[in-house]
Amino acid sequence: MAQKKNVLMICLGNICRSPIAEAVFINEINKLNISDLWEVDSAALIGYHTGKSPDHRAMSTLREKGITNYSHKARPITKDDFTKFDWIFGMDNSNIQELNNMKPHNSTAKIELLGSYDPQGEVIIRDPYYDSNSAGFHKAYEQCVRSVKAFLEKHKDNKL
Repeated sequence: MAQKKNVLMICLGNICRSPIAEAVFINEINKLNISDLWEVDSAALIGYHTGKSPDHRAMSTLREKGITNYSHKARPITKDDFTKFDWIFGMDNSNIQELNNMKPHNSTAKIELLGSYDPQGEVIIRDPYYDSNSAGFHKAYEQCVRSVKAFLEKHKDNKL
């Protein structure tokens, strides 16, 4: 059996974009019946929301899109994450810059923008936290779906 590949989704607080990306990834690998090949988690660059559930707008967006069994508690990224995960995906350039700044010398993770896989070319997944409605959450969800599907398609034959 192939060794599982590990993916970590990162955003600033781990209550908006990265939990959406994690839920989308879980949903896609379950639909493709390849959940035995992948592990996915999400974390924050800052620990401000540690232990909290995702933003209610993120959760309602997921429910509206048919993802009803997702739960997560925010956690900060750790140094060990840089060797535990094969890919660490940031949502915007600030995330990537911060990940590269905190990356230890022994890091084995590939650090990338999740949106770099978006076939529509929307590379940045904007933080909708301060929005007054759910539109930004819906947009982040759609970007995550496109990006995750394209990532999985690219790595479908990736076996160790």
